Amino acid sequence: MPATSSSQSKLDALRAILRAMDSVVVCYSGGVDSAFLLKVAFEELGPRCVALTAISPSLPGRERGEAESLASALGVRHLQRQSSEVADPRYAANPTDRCYFCKSALMQLAEAVRIEEQARYVLLGTNCDDLGGHRPGLKASSEAAARHPLVEAELGKQEIRELSRDLGLPTWDKPQLACLASRFPYGTAIDVERLGRVERFEDGLADLGFRGSRVRFHESVARIELPLEQLARAVEPEVRGALVALGRRLGFAYVTIDLAGYRTGAMNETLSEALRGPDEQEVRKAQRVVDPPH
Repeated sequence: MPATSSSQSKLDALRAILRAMDSVVVCYSGGVDSAFLLKVAFEELGPRCVALTAISPSLPGRERGEAESLASALGVRHLQRQSSEVADPRYAANPTDRCYFCKSALMQLAEAVRIEEQARYVLLGTNCDDLGGHRPGLKASSEAAARHPLVEAELGKQEIRELSRDLGLPTWDKPQLACLASRFPYGTAIDVERLGRVERFEDGLADLGFRGSRVRFHESVARIELPLEQLARAVEPEVRGALVALGRRLGFAYVTIDLAGYRTGAMNETLSEALRGPDEQEVRKAQRVVDPPH
């Protein structure tokens, strides 16, 4: 089913917003939103649009490879820069505002690239559905005066998927993407070795045919979240045995299946209401169209 006329109108608005920007650096992870934003920005701005991917142990290697392939297929110049947020003790301690430190590191990288490229704006793929809940990264992007064109065009996730499909993007039905640090309960320390164990476990799940899965790290316990329609297969004798063996090879004493299934923001479920609720000030900042102080 093609995108609605309302979605098409919002796409037209997005194109106009991007044309007015003149030159941009798009923070690009290869997920649904950033891929869509990159394609439209490149269609409107051509070589004045550059993609930037931050390389970090928290970015799964498979995602990086897919991002590289798509950027190449689109013809966009794709820059990759090492990010050092994992070395920041404030990030590694995994507080409830961990995403603030991660996004701050990304914004520093992006600003350096913006200056190198003599671009006017740094863009993020935030959409309107991202503006609720616990989003400390919005504060960091607002402080850096980054732009959120998908918010400015009032586009939500489902509209972006529909428009991506119409534009021929292979990411249109891609499962939700989140960094590997999101697999750790707040207060559980994060390091390169632990991130690698989670990544290898999720790669193993993908090799077994599971799609859209998560492995949550609880010290000696690996808690697997799967889409509900895949739960039954996980307990088939051969598959169950493979999952247990994989987890133990990766240093987990126990491998569990979460009967609630996969859901976004699972690690926020234990936060207080005060932290889970949207930060209205940052929402307003994200929606505001401003010229950065460059």
